[in-house]
Amino acid sequence: MGRIAYVNGRYAPHSEAFVHIEDRGFQFADSVYEVWAVFGGSLADEVGHFERLARSLGELRIPVPMTAAALKSIIQRVVRLNRVSDGLAYLQVTRGVAPRDHPFPNPAPRPSVVVTAKSVDMRASEARAARGVAVITTPETRWARCDIKTTGLLPNVLAKQAAREAGAVEAWFVDELGLVTEGGSSNAWIIDADGVLRTRDIQSNILRGVTRRSLLGVVQSLGIPFEERGFSVEEAKSAKEAFITGAGSLVLPVIRIDETLIGAGTPGPVAKRLRELYIEGARPNAA
Repeated sequence: MGRIAYVNGRYAPHSEAFVHIEDRGFQFADSVYEVWAVFGGSLADEVGHFERLARSLGELRIPVPMTAAALKSIIQRVVRLNRVSDGLAYLQVTRGVAPRDHPFPNPAPRPSVVVTAKSVDMRASEARAARGVAVITTPETRWARCDIKTTGLLPNVLAKQAAREAGAVEAWFVDELGLVTEGGSSNAWIIDADGVLRTRDIQSNILRGVTRRSLLGVVQSLGIPFEERGFSVEEAKSAKEAFITGAGSLVLPVIRIDETLIGAGTPGPVAKRLRELYIEGARPNAA
């Protein structure tokens, strides 16, 4: 059976799943999205993602299309229909279909809802984490509301393409002060030269990562010295360890930034342990 998607009340094969050409998500990126990691068929960090979805919708004044319980039921059904045990579930909500005009349509259209799911090869994911990955740095070119999880991701697309062409998996945006903000699809972390775990605070126009938030609980339980404080590219390149977090990357060790090897050029012990504990806690049989 091929992949199945949900679009506006209909479950359909991917090849038959469409939105209208005047959907504002297509015309203006007037839409938000969420991505859940799926472990054992269950949504990881479920509540955090629904809370962030509600916040993003509120910031853009897009009506909530249905209750969180109803959305959860749809997402879970799409996960089951696609036979996803370990993988990703994607939700997009747009303002809806209306004649193309920049201001909000009046009356407001019904929001469009799209849900897809796909499996992830966890053995390949674990092998990549065991090797570690490279990132590049790039100037911050995004808009001033990166705290909203919108589908307006063209700067991220260009940054991620530059990373791919450089043999890296991620690009870290760098602001006008020379400080790393976040990655194209992840939050950025280092263990600095003094052994302090650092990541940028969420008041600094970065996405409020749900995986990031869950990992902070793990960090606290381990008693790791930690600061929500920005770091420069130079500090990152002289760090003992670095890693990225996100629903797709989970906790992924970084072993090279631009042309600089981090630490010994292999995944560090703290990043590896945090990945193990995050996945352990996210699986449905976790205590």
